[in-house]
Amino acid sequence: MDFLQRRVVQEDAVQYKLFLTQPVQHTDEHLSRLVEEILAKIAPLSMQYIWQNQSFNLKYYPEKGGAPAHIGGSTQFGDNVEDEWFIVYLLKQITEAFSELAARVEDNDGEFLLIEVADHLPKWLDPDSSENRVFIYRGALHLLPRPSRSNPTGIPKDVVPSVQQALALLSSQPEACRASPKITWALDKRLDGYPEKIGASQHRAHCFIPAGVAVVLAQRPDLVAPAVSAFYLRDPVDLQACRYFKHFPPDTRVLTSVTFTRCLYAQLQQQQFVPDRRGGFAMPARSDSLYKAHELGMKLAHGFEILCSKCRLPSSEEDSSVSCNPEWKGFLQSLKRNGYFRDELEGSARFRQLMTSAENFFKQSVASKSGDMSPGEEVLQLLSSCGPIDVEELRKQEAQLPQEDSDNWLSVTAQDLESMLEERAGSRPDLVSAKRPQPVKHEEDAKSTATEDSNEEVEAGYSLVGVSQKMTQFLNAKSSYLGAEMPWNCSSNNPFAFDMPTLIKEMEQILDVSDEETLDSDDLDEDEEDEDIEEGPAGPAEMNGIEALDTLKGYMDQMDQELMNTHIGQSFNQTAAPSAPPPAAEGLSRPTAAAEDEEIQPLDLDLNLLTNLMESLSSQEGLAGPASNLLQSLGVHLPPNSDRP
Repeated sequence: MDFLQRRVVQEDAVQYKLFLTQPVQHTDEHLSRLVEEILAKIAPLSMQYIWQNQSFNLKYYPEKGGAPAHIGGSTQFGDNVEDEWFIVYLLKQITEAFSELAARVEDNDGEFLLIEVADHLPKWLDPDSSENRVFIYRGALHLLPRPSRSNPTGIPKDVVPSVQQALALLSSQPEACRASPKITWALDKRLDGYPEKIGASQHRAHCFIPAGVAVVLAQRPDLVAPAVSAFYLRDPVDLQACRYFKHFPPDTRVLTSVTFTRCLYAQLQQQQFVPDRRGGFAMPARSDSLYKAHELGMKLAHGFEILCSKCRLPSSEEDSSVSCNPEWKGFLQSLKRNGYFRDELEGSARFRQLMTSAENFFKQSVASKSGDMSPGEEVLQLLSSCGPIDVEELRKQEAQLPQEDSDNWLSVTAQDLESMLEERAGSRPDLVSAKRPQPVKHEEDAKSTATEDSNEEVEAGYSLVGVSQKMTQFLNAKSSYLGAEMPWNCSSNNPFAFDMPTLIKEMEQILDVSDEETLDSDDLDEDEEDEDIEEGPAGPAEMNGIEALDTLKGYMDQMDQELMNTHIGQSFNQTAAPSAPPPAAEGLSRPTAAAEDEEIQPLDLDLNLLTNLMESLSSQEGLAGPASNLLQSLGVHLPPNSDRP
């Protein structure tokens, strides 16, 4: 894949495209009609969602270059990455309801769906081979395979398919392209909870806000997002407009309930801000029970004032009724077919509320254009259209406010963080099983002395033998220039199998050996004292081998002599011999000529490994470090050090 030719997606934005899997006549008309039907289908979900920056939107794109005609859009999600995953959920719902469509979605990281399921992907699929291979089709993730001996269906790894080729394969072989159950499970786990998660991700809070802000939010609750962003990203120039509140005077403040997303609420709540005295926002004492409501309302009022200070009141021509739009009638009929009005009587209060939401959604998503009004202009337009505001009537409603939500979720303890990490690790079953107590294997003669220690390890939920086994498995695992492979990516749990004829053929190609010169294993095991070989002067190859061996022995002897003069040997724990006292030798390799009578005790590799790991973990004092990171990546979770004072 040529990265220079690849289209770059804007940062903190997600781009999505919907293609027809089968060609149809009058493609442009068909796709334009699908835009209305799709938006009407997702309207009940999208209307109740508060977007961080931009909402989900679709429009028709004609054929251009190598891309066929399609419908698509892009959404800036800013600091709330949950907007991106809600769009993925919407795409799954759309492709399930409209089976002739296949969706592609990516952000500035590329195929972020593959990033989410990276632990379960086949090894051949990487960023270089995934272009135009990832689709959401019929409500499920599909990955275009590569051909194999068992299944010839697919596109070779080193070939980048065109969109037309990918769609043809997807429509003709949907089952062969469907992602594996593990990949599907990992993606479904990330999307688990929708659509109920929409309400769970919102936060209701009581705020003392100017009456104008209360009226605007009553009609357009989604405008809280640009107001919070305006306050969150303010600069000194923006605050100049807040010295004297022209649009939202603070003396009209009323107590009302405001719905935020958790991201917006955290941005507003965690900001430390002292208002200008000239603004007129007098704050009560911090001990006051309504201090938080005053503080949130003050910040929100600043955000709305900053929005309105950057724009003018739009002309009345731009405020034309949606009924004048020729697309409105078809959109309204689609809403009725999808049961949007829920059998409400036309003219009832609930019906009028749903109709107002539908009109606002139509203006933002269906009839929107590049030159549409900014959020500040929309606020000014709502203020001008609502007429005089009855502040006293709003204050009478303060006694009927719903209970606000607790914001304890803002405080995350160490135990909460550990629970989150464990829940995240739950997406890899190998890590879950790694946390469970592992049976400790001992020799028969050591069972009686190790029973108590092993019981304590099992009760604590870890095994020192398991730690050693994990490290040994990691060191023996296959690695490449791409980096070391973790145990869950290795195939050590499966029987190792290979095709012997193919292996021999590959080895012959590597060694460039012909059939007549094929190596015989007997040649490698030939004894130097074989009587069948006539003694004589050694050949050049044999002499080179002997010289290389003598040189290696010389290096080993020199290393032994240097190590004998150091204390490095004392840093290792050695296994004591059962019938002899511990030796005095300190070398780490075989004995030299000066100490050939001394017996070098073998090293207990597992004991030294665990000792060094425990010392490294202790020196980290509970913080992140190389030892803990390595053990975490291997699925080993040791408890905190209880011996430390």
